[in-house]
Amino acid sequence: MIQVATASPFTSPDSPLGPHRQLRRNLNFYDLQPPATNMLSEVTRSLTAAQPSLHPKFFYDSEGSRLFDAITRTPEYYPTRTESAILDSHAEDIRQHLGRCHTIAEPGAGSCEKVRLLLERWAPEQYMPLEISRACLLEASQRLAAEFPGVNISAVCADYCQALALPQNGQQPGRVVFFPGSTIGNFDPTERAAFLRGLHHLAGPGGALLIGADLQKDTERLNAAYNDSQGLTAAFNLNALHHLNRELDCHFDVSQMRHLAFYNPQLNRIEMHLECLADQQLLLGQHTCCLPAGTRIHTESSYKFTVEGFSKELCDAGFQPLGCWTDPDKLFSLHLAAT
Repeated sequence: MIQVATASPFTSPDSPLGPHRQLRRNLNFYDLQPPATNMLSEVTRSLTAAQPSLHPKFFYDSEGSRLFDAITRTPEYYPTRTESAILDSHAEDIRQHLGRCHTIAEPGAGSCEKVRLLLERWAPEQYMPLEISRACLLEASQRLAAEFPGVNISAVCADYCQALALPQNGQQPGRVVFFPGSTIGNFDPTERAAFLRGLHHLAGPGGALLIGADLQKDTERLNAAYNDSQGLTAAFNLNALHHLNRELDCHFDVSQMRHLAFYNPQLNRIEMHLECLADQQLLLGQHTCCLPAGTRIHTESSYKFTVEGFSKELCDAGFQPLGCWTDPDKLFSLHLAAT
């Protein structure tokens, strides 16, 4: 467990995570200086590949974040509200499987909204949100620190690689790593296996993982969830191109692109693409690139699981499954596993 400073606003470099700022009595901010990525280089490489693609992170400028929040409230998009209902119904049962929860760590914490129920019900000593966006992390952690004065918050600005390599808790009990939202489904199988091993390291000896996994279901329902009647998911997907035009001046003609999302039963995943309705002449720095009409840019995958299959993946990563909770319709699952 990371110890909270009580005297100086800065700790010594001997702290497990290095120097940090004490922003409130119960809030310390650690900046691990996540490495900046070369956006132009990354986008050029992915768009000129044999199968053009864009990383899902390009969805999330301010407009993309607003759109995603709206998507989670649509009638068709079940994962967010279903997972929240499972947590609300079973938080005490999950805590009993865990025993006393000392520290909750949440990689990719974002706005820290989903953890609120656990902070209220479990009253952990420590909460460690890990997030690459400094502004988002500072705003969310300041708000939580004011609302939960009894919880010591160690906010860590880091990318996933840094987060999953954090020091162990030493003699302190292991962490409960919270990874909700079925974000694990955005990783391809090889990446997912490596990521789960990283979560095992982050939890540490005597730790645990509480993770959401979306379940396989009828294709019609899956397709509807990613093609909502209000067109919000389409706007969210297309917004990645507006983002690139603004940041890199790529010259995408967004009016000549369309959103495609469909379930691939062979790979058990939803795929999101952007299809060129006309030739796209792109400017990528000093270079040009043509994407012919009909080209599909793969923007996201969302794998769907079975309870048994995902439990096996947890075992393969070194975890011992402790329990699994689902909704009555078996749409979504929450898995608890020990290290």
